[in-house]
Amino acid sequence: MNIDTLLFDLDGTLINTNELIIASFLHTLEHYKPGEYTREHAIEFIGPPLRDSFESVDATRVDEMIQTYRTFNHEKHDELVTEYEGVYETIERLHKEGYKLAIVTTKIRETALMGLKLTGLDQFFDVVIGLDDVTKAKPDPEPLEKALAALGSTKESAMMIGDSLFDVEAGKNLGVPTAVVGWSIKGPEKIKTFEADYTLSNMRDLLAIVGVDSK
Repeated sequence: MNIDTLLFDLDGTLINTNELIIASFLHTLEHYKPGEYTREHAIEFIGPPLRDSFESVDATRVDEMIQTYRTFNHEKHDELVTEYEGVYETIERLHKEGYKLAIVTTKIRETALMGLKLTGLDQFFDVVIGLDDVTKAKPDPEPLEKALAALGSTKESAMMIGDSLFDVEAGKNLGVPTAVVGWSIKGPEKIKTFEADYTLSNMRDLLAIVGVDSK
């Protein structure tokens, strides 16, 4: 396997935004539908674009709910976002070894850049494809194709790494190998059902998979 391009999801994969996302959903849902939604519901909403999640709550107030969510999310961002062990060193090493790296996320670019800057990962990613950069979000392969084009790469040498079914399906729809992170909030049993090519117990596992450790 000759991989030189790695496409990463951001939330729940490189940075731990789970508590921020859950808090943002619960804040918004409690405002519009008091007492109707729990933490478990919020976890189910992690992965798809906000619009898809909120349309199932109240299709007539989607834009309003998205605005409420994003305002809270940005206010609490730096307080609630944390790093995953092993991520920074791994990405730094991949960058140093000359791998082409991109972020492919279902959040808007501005919010994605906030997370990358907070954790110092922004220096390693020249390409960030956000929800506002595409017409179709994951699991459609369009965001991945845009990232590959921006990097000057082809799918024959690429891999997709994420934490949700949408990430794995996007990789499969494009026809590239996929890896899912074992720390996904979805839980180990759910992760198995994604049928990714690889499951990472720590981001450092990726180094052996792409052959960095043999260099």
